[in-house]
Amino acid sequence: MKIAIVCYPTFGGSGVVATELGIALADRGHEIHFITYKQPVRLGLLSNKIYFHEVHVPEYPLFHYQPYELALSSKLVDTIKLYGIELLHVHYAIPHAYAGYMAKKILEEEGIHVPMITTLHGTDITLVGNHPFYKPAVTFSINKSDIVTSVSENLKTSTLELFDIKKEIKVIPNFINKEKYKVDFTDCQRSLMANDDERIITHISNFRKVKRIPDVIKIFHKINKELPAKLILVGEGPEKENAELLCEELGILNRVVFLGNSNEIDKILCFSDLFLLPSQTESFGLAALEAMINKVPVISTNSGGLQEVNKNGVTGYLSNVGDVDEMAKNALHILSDENVLEKFKENAYKTALNFDILNILPLYEAIYENAYNTRLNNSYS
Repeated sequence: MKIAIVCYPTFGGSGVVATELGIALADRGHEIHFITYKQPVRLGLLSNKIYFHEVHVPEYPLFHYQPYELALSSKLVDTIKLYGIELLHVHYAIPHAYAGYMAKKILEEEGIHVPMITTLHGTDITLVGNHPFYKPAVTFSINKSDIVTSVSENLKTSTLELFDIKKEIKVIPNFINKEKYKVDFTDCQRSLMANDDERIITHISNFRKVKRIPDVIKIFHKINKELPAKLILVGEGPEKENAELLCEELGILNRVVFLGNSNEIDKILCFSDLFLLPSQTESFGLAALEAMINKVPVISTNSGGLQEVNKNGVTGYLSNVGDVDEMAKNALHILSDENVLEKFKENAYKTALNFDILNILPLYEAIYENAYNTRLNNSYS
């Protein structure tokens, strides 16, 4: 099947999932066309089954803000016609489903019918979509999609509560590819980050307010008072400068390493003992899942879809948002005993295997077949 995938090309979870999905589909023989404004960060060398089409937004002085949705719609129309695309899979309701719907309507004028699957990831619903300015457009885009999927039960529930949705929403969870996380190096170079007697605690995010970076630092500060530890912070974003200032204020700047964005997440997690994710909300918690497949237990909040990934008392612990005392206490329980730590590490890995892409990919292929066959039936009726 020839499939066009529209996503954000950044380090965010939706872009990572969309890219990994496309790569896996290409490995299964599908022809995949990524359409976005730059090559996705997880998309390495292209193959004879993977194509990338860049969306260019012309500069016009008439527009105060250049219309990306218009450029994307036009690029979709051109690409679908040129390559005979049979199915469109967009990640994020706004702007991608909105642009996808406009492309569909343009194509229908020429007798071309392409079904559109929309996958909801989180902030397109809970943050952007719920804004009064965008809510009508989000509702419209979801309802006009041929098939709608959500990455967690929690996000599905939130979507139905926030919007007047007429479409059925199918839950297909995010995933990881266990083969890509097989450690092919014998030395994680842990000694570069910490001494032998120090625990390594890690947080990876885009450093937005919703990630509650100050809580990460406060939890670590409490841990570090009880046992020697280092905190590795991976990512860039608007809260990074404040994080550095808080570390300096608490006198732990020498215990914290800011690595910025990295393409070596597996190596960083290889030498990590614990992962902190005290987010205000997570639609799924892909960062937690990536930690778990690397045998790193997780201390997280119980908000959003995290409860569907991080199993309390098994793969780590869940706490209420903002309860840094309990999170630090649970972290110390895991880190203070080598046998307890090993048990949590193994549990984290075994649970993560449930989300391996080989378990999830058939769910997407089934809805693709359904959408494609429905299109064929409609065209012959």
